[in-house]
Amino acid sequence: MKVLLVLGTSAGGVGRHVQGLARLLAGAGHLVMVAAPAAVAETFALGEHATVSPVEVTDRPHPRRDARAIRDLVPLVAGADVVHAHGLRAGAVAVLAAARSRTPVVTTLHNAAPTGLLTGAVYAGLERVVARGSRVVLGVSADLVQRMEALGAAHTALAVVPAPPRRLPSGDRYTVHGELGLDARTCLGVVLARLAPQKGLDLLLDAHRDLRDLDLVTVVAGDGPLRARLQARIDAERLPVRLLGVRDDVPDLLAAADVVVSSAVWEGQPVGLQEALHAGAAIVATDVGGTHAVVGDAAILVPGGDPVSLSRGIRDVVTHGGVRDDLRSKAVERAGELPSEADALAAAETAYALARTGS
Repeated sequence: MKVLLVLGTSAGGVGRHVQGLARLLAGAGHLVMVAAPAAVAETFALGEHATVSPVEVTDRPHPRRDARAIRDLVPLVAGADVVHAHGLRAGAVAVLAAARSRTPVVTTLHNAAPTGLLTGAVYAGLERVVARGSRVVLGVSADLVQRMEALGAAHTALAVVPAPPRRLPSGDRYTVHGELGLDARTCLGVVLARLAPQKGLDLLLDAHRDLRDLDLVTVVAGDGPLRARLQARIDAERLPVRLLGVRDDVPDLLAAADVVVSSAVWEGQPVGLQEALHAGAAIVATDVGGTHAVVGDAAILVPGGDPVSLSRGIRDVVTHGGVRDDLRSKAVERAGELPSEADALAAAETAYALARTGS
């Protein structure tokens, strides 16, 4: 089968997901093509398992650039058996490019649409285009699926987003503490997050104002546009939080963590929390989007946007060994229930078959 994967600007999870899907599809014998901005294709090495065509689908609507992207996609769509677009913007562009073709479009929504008076109206229009023009719409969380159903999508399903293959740690807790310059008795909190608004890192900092009495340091592995602002606040308030930037030792950090925290405003199927479950970590997370569907009862879940509840959850894990050990045990059990890469491949192929036959 000739599969055309379409995605727009991405600096994180969507790009990694498409990278993994391209590898899985190619490994299963499909001919994979990718249409993406050149910088995205390079960042995620999409050419390793697919033929890449540069198509500039940007992260914000722009009539002239969108028209050019649609034009560039038309011949690629015509040469595919199925188009699989990732993200609302990419989905709308793919649907419009396929309007005069018989090639079916599958769209996976990875994020909730932005809100606001003008922005919300624009993206609501894109949602209608995707819902009515895609043969199948997949959502990474139940609320996205329900939204598409309400807008009249013909076929919907929950997307399958597996964590990357597990990497074993190369160092122990004491090694990690030493590299971070921490006393062995200091508790370590770990956050895996891009420094972007969706990840709610201001909430994390709010929570740490109530945790000053603990011997706790939290490190954030990831980078993003909010780094300077977050660092300025950390410095001004003297918070025990460190921004480490992008790290290649995430397995070591997770293995050394006393608590893994997610303060996200919204999540789909958070890969970072899946990695934490596989590492047997004790997790405290905001109960937003698809987070509960991923962690089940293997985490302390607190309301989104509530720093007091978040700080209490962190405190419970850090100060009570029994709570921490129970969460770690549940994490290992839950990890065995998470979808595998084989599940993700099967789900994609099922969606493609449904899109092509309608049944």
